Amino acid sequence: MWTAVARRSPWPIAILMLLVAIALRCHDFGNPIVHVDEQYYLLVGDRMLHGAWPYLDIWDRKPVGLFALYAAMRLLPGDGILAYQLVATLFAAATAFVIVCGAERLGAARGPAVAAGVAYLLWLPLLSGRAGQSPVFYNLFVAGAALLTLNLPRWAQEGRRGTILASGAAACLLAGLAIQTKYTPIVEGAWLGVAHLYYARRGGVSWSMLSLAATAWIVPALAPTLAVMAIYAARGAAAFDAFWFANFASVALRRGYPAAKIAGRLAGTWAQLAPFVIAAIAVWRTRPRSPEIRLAFGWLAAALVAYAMIGAFFDHYALPLLPPLAVIAAGALGRRRWAMPAFFAGGIVMFVIKVLLPADDGTGARAVARIVAANSGRACPYVFAGDSITYYLSNTCLPTSRAFPSTLAYEPERGASGIDETAEVRRILAQRPPVIVTLDEPLAEWNRSTLSLVEEALARDYRLIFRTARGGGHSLVYLRRDLSVRT
Repeated sequence: MWTAVARRSPWPIAILMLLVAIALRCHDFGNPIVHVDEQYYLLVGDRMLHGAWPYLDIWDRKPVGLFALYAAMRLLPGDGILAYQLVATLFAAATAFVIVCGAERLGAARGPAVAAGVAYLLWLPLLSGRAGQSPVFYNLFVAGAALLTLNLPRWAQEGRRGTILASGAAACLLAGLAIQTKYTPIVEGAWLGVAHLYYARRGGVSWSMLSLAATAWIVPALAPTLAVMAIYAARGAAAFDAFWFANFASVALRRGYPAAKIAGRLAGTWAQLAPFVIAAIAVWRTRPRSPEIRLAFGWLAAALVAYAMIGAFFDHYALPLLPPLAVIAAGALGRRRWAMPAFFAGGIVMFVIKVLLPADDGTGARAVARIVAANSGRACPYVFAGDSITYYLSNTCLPTSRAFPSTLAYEPERGASGIDETAEVRRILAQRPPVIVTLDEPLAEWNRSTLSLVEEALARDYRLIFRTARGGGHSLVYLRRDLSVRT
C-alpha cells in the first residue's frame, strides 16, 4: 500500500530523504568547526552583510555566489552556524530526492532507487560533506539539470522539440547557478548542454534553430557570473583586477602537494567510493545499454574531468561524483539479495569510524573564541593557524584581508595570494595584535618564512594562556606579555 501511495505522490520519498538526512547529519548540528572551509564561507558571508567586499576586504578564490548564499543563511535566526547546517541538510535531502528520480529514469525499481538516495546521504560525510561544503549546495543544481537531461531520449522519440529546447535553457540556468557556487561544474554543464543539442537535433530541430538555441542557452549559463563581473567592473579597474585574479588566475599559482600526499588522498577517496565503482562497472557491462544509461555515464565522465581539474584531490573534491555514481549504482542494487547489504556495510562502518567516534573539538573552539574576545579589546587578534571561525565567534576585527589562515601559514599558498605573504605577516605582527592563535600540529606544510616570524614574535612578546585539543594536536592561544589575562 505504501509503495502504491509513493508512486502516486513524491512527498513520501521526499520526506524520507529529509528524515534520513537529519538523522545522519544531526551529530554535527551546532558544531562550529566541522570543516575549515565552511567556517570561512560563513565568516565571509557575515562580513558581506557588514559591507565587506569579497576579494577586496576579505580574500578567497570561491565565486561570490557561494558567499552570497552564506550571507543569506546568516540572516536566519541564531548565530548562523546551525542555520547554514540546517539549510545544507535541506539541500542534501533535495539532492537525494533528485537522485531517486534519476535512478528511476534509468529503470531502477523503487527500492534500489531509494537506496541510491540514502547512499548519497550516507557517503556525503565520509568525503567531508558533513555540513556546508560547496558541493553540498551545487550538487542539487547539477543533479537537477542532469535529471532533465535523462528525459531527452524519450522526448526526442516523441518529437517534443519545444520541451527539449525549454529543458536546455533550464539545465543551463541550473548549471550557471552551480558555476557561481564553484567554477568546476562548468564541465558538467557543458556536457549536459551538448546532450541537449544532440537530442534536439534527433528530435527534429533544424540546424538554424539549433544554432539559435545554443546561443540562447549560453546566456542563462553565464548570466550569474557575468553579472558579478559587471558589478566589480563598475566598481573600478582595481576591483575587477582583484576579482579576476582571485577567481581565475590565483589557482594556477598554488604550489603542488607532495606526490605521497596526493597518492594518499586518492587512495583514501577511491577506497571509500569502491562500492559505487563496483556497482557502476556492473551496470556498464549490462547489455543492451539504454540511451539514458549512456547519458548518465557521460555525466559521470564530465564530473571526473572536473574532479581532476584542480589536481589537489582533497576528499571533498570527490563530492560531485556522488550524484552520478549513486544514480548509476541503483541499477545494480536490486539484482541480488546480498547486493544492497554488501553495498551499505562498508559505508556504515566508515560512518561510525569517521563521524560518530572522533572527539568533538567544537567546545574547545568556542572556548578559544571566548578567550580571544575577552582579551582583544578593540584591537584585532591574529589567527595565524587554526580556525577562521574564531574571528566570527569572537566578533573581532580582521588584521588582514587574507584572513583564511592557510593563505599565510602554509607552503602550498606561498606566492599564490596576490601579495607577499611574508611581508603581510610582518605587517600584522608590527601592529602588535593582543592575541595570536596558532596550532602545534599544522594542517599542511608550514610556510617556513611566515612561521619563523610568528615563532620569533611569540617567544619575544607573548605567553601561552590557553591550550585545547584540535584534530591531532592543539589550538594554542597566546596573549601579549604586557596585557593581563581576562576571562
